[in-house]
Amino acid sequence: MHARDHWQLNPRIDFLNHGSFGACPKIVLQKQHDLIRSLEQDPIAYLAPERDLEPKLDEVRNKIATLVNASATDIAFVRNATDGVNAVLSSIPLQPGEEILITNHGYNACNNAAQFAAQRTGARVTMADVPFPLTTQQAVLDALDSQISPQTRLILVDHVTSPTGLIFPVEEIISMAHARNICVLVDGAHAPGMLQLDLSRMKPDFYTGNHHKWLCGPKTSGFLYVQPELQHQVRPNVISHSANRPRPKRSRFISEFDWTGTYDPSPLLAVPAALDFMRNLYPGGLVELLETNRQKALLARRILCDALAMEPPSPDCMIGSLVTIPIDADQFCRRGETGAPAETLQKILRWDHQFELPVFAFEGKDPHCLRVSMQAYNETSQVARLARILLSLKR
Repeated sequence: MHARDHWQLNPRIDFLNHGSFGACPKIVLQKQHDLIRSLEQDPIAYLAPERDLEPKLDEVRNKIATLVNASATDIAFVRNATDGVNAVLSSIPLQPGEEILITNHGYNACNNAAQFAAQRTGARVTMADVPFPLTTQQAVLDALDSQISPQTRLILVDHVTSPTGLIFPVEEIISMAHARNICVLVDGAHAPGMLQLDLSRMKPDFYTGNHHKWLCGPKTSGFLYVQPELQHQVRPNVISHSANRPRPKRSRFISEFDWTGTYDPSPLLAVPAALDFMRNLYPGGLVELLETNRQKALLARRILCDALAMEPPSPDCMIGSLVTIPIDADQFCRRGETGAPAETLQKILRWDHQFELPVFAFEGKDPHCLRVSMQAYNETSQVARLARILLSLKR
């Protein structure tokens, strides 16, 4: 059985965009459907925290804690990484004049959340301009270091950048920030299932990640890690019963995030099935899966760069299973096209050649970027076909 047969993706599409929303395997979806059926058979028993829900959530929490090497008591659940980023930004007591430092590679939704938090409190957002292409990880550290000021209160940084697919040196960033008494919030949306995580060694103040991307869990499933001494500050985006109804032997941090009002817990409760599935794809388990996807991504980048006669835009050490190459999208669009070049090229690849992948203007300007994801169901032959199509379109 080929790996792609475990997913129900459209076989007529070369789906090279796992990085956007993930894709859930059939067996995991079946587990989620079973969970929903159980919920609807007895909704009160299933959803009441003091009955069945808390032990079920704790089972998932323990598995995620093991995956990221953290204490389960430091892990709360969120709908996605953007939810986690917003929860932290809305909870930190920012003062007028203090600064949140972000980067130009940050996820737009989370950078927007930083702007909103600053506007609400009188703080302000500063931005580190990390170049792309770049030749070393040091360029990331230098860009951030140049923007740190005595007013910097928090650094919001991606572990794996969404637009450019770069693994940022977060451990070094955290060390640099902590040496100056600055907190770090890591947006790890892409990291679980792409990288081996060790939060106990990394020591971020806050770290949030998705289960629905590279772990292939159902949508609306993620976690938020918070250092114990900061948990009293961090509240969920929706305040509910646990604000004044403490649960025995449970911190308010966990209790509040466990219950933010009526919701469907099946995406979270199906995560162990996703973990089991991904670990069993290869004899070497998750470690082999991560390395296999990374090698496919590096080869995919080499195929595209060779075809377009360019050098890789970043060192290999900054690549996981997501790669972005800079292109001039205008060169691949038909004459007379009136739309934005990146959007036009994406439409041509999707509707004329059956590729699903993002093409966009990084920072709203040239160079444009083309991003490719390599999950277990992807083959480098798909990328080779993409390279041939791009060459055939080039003017």
